[in-house]
Amino acid sequence: MLKGTRLLVLMLVLCGLVMIGVVVLQNDSDTPQSVRAQDNTPIPTDETPEEPPYFDGERALEFAAMQVEFGPRPVGSEALTQTGDAIIEALETTGWEVVTQEFPYDANGQTYPVRNIIAKRGTGPITMLASHYDTRMIADNDPDPLLQGDPVLGANDAASSAAVLLEMAEMVNDHYEITENNQIWLVFFDAEDNGRIPGWDWILGSRYMATHLDQLGVTPEDFNLMILFDMVGEADTDREYIGFNMETQKVGQQFYYENNSLNNAPEQTETLWQIAAELGYEDHFIPQPRYTITDDHLPFIQQGIPAVDFIDFDYPYWHTTSDTLDKLSATSLDRVGSVVEIYLLQTGVLQVEAQ
Repeated sequence: MLKGTRLLVLMLVLCGLVMIGVVVLQNDSDTPQSVRAQDNTPIPTDETPEEPPYFDGERALEFAAMQVEFGPRPVGSEALTQTGDAIIEALETTGWEVVTQEFPYDANGQTYPVRNIIAKRGTGPITMLASHYDTRMIADNDPDPLLQGDPVLGANDAASSAAVLLEMAEMVNDHYEITENNQIWLVFFDAEDNGRIPGWDWILGSRYMATHLDQLGVTPEDFNLMILFDMVGEADTDREYIGFNMETQKVGQQFYYENNSLNNAPEQTETLWQIAAELGYEDHFIPQPRYTITDDHLPFIQQGIPAVDFIDFDYPYWHTTSDTLDKLSATSLDRVGSVVEIYLLQTGVLQVEAQ
């Protein structure tokens, strides 16, 4: 009997060693195990925070992965149509009223359908949270000249920022009420990313919306603030890359003041960066001006609407074929989403839903 017991124990030990070996071999593989395979991405948990911020970076990363699965999503493509349909379905599932704003754009003898997507909740003055959801037609910044005519997958530019809006929709639905005399719009712009390509220009969808607000039954005076997200999910790991100047550089998420934002909405810009510091993100939100960006906030500034742009313009894979899902992390998405969530709470746009 004792001998049989020892044999059973030995067999269990050997089985355990085999399983450990399998795990080690799997972890040593070059094949990514999941979209969360980032050095700084937290282990997902089912626990809900007892108090804000409630923004869920893991869920936002899943929304980014959903978009990337459609492939490159340039304006007019079937992949972008499918992505837009999926965005609309996700928004309507969480109870947002969704409208679209569609118009044709002619380029190089071809007409392209352009579709902005607007989700609404609440009544009264509008706080707009926005992103583009199309991707660039060509990877003209790729360090490999042979790849510069290929389309961009656009994990960070702009699946990451569209994912933040989708998680905002879920978060508000799950935890918040929009306070009386306040309204939130979540806006997904089409045709943002094809400037410097013959026949095209930047920010076509946002230009159209800003100059056709009457189609949506509003005027510039109906808006309190626009907050724009663009390239907001870059993972801040110790990964290195060979940059365009062929030097090894570190990569990581960093937001500086964008000059159009600082000049147009200085108080709101400074408040958002101060909230980031209070949340412990001062290494990632640097309260110094660095770039002046032509982005989707500019047409609204030109209409007199205050606007702030969150953009990590030091992203090394911008407009390259390497803008892929492995460059994102839930931690980075969580930071930027949480900052804006707390801002909406502090300014009275949101209140925690009564239990």
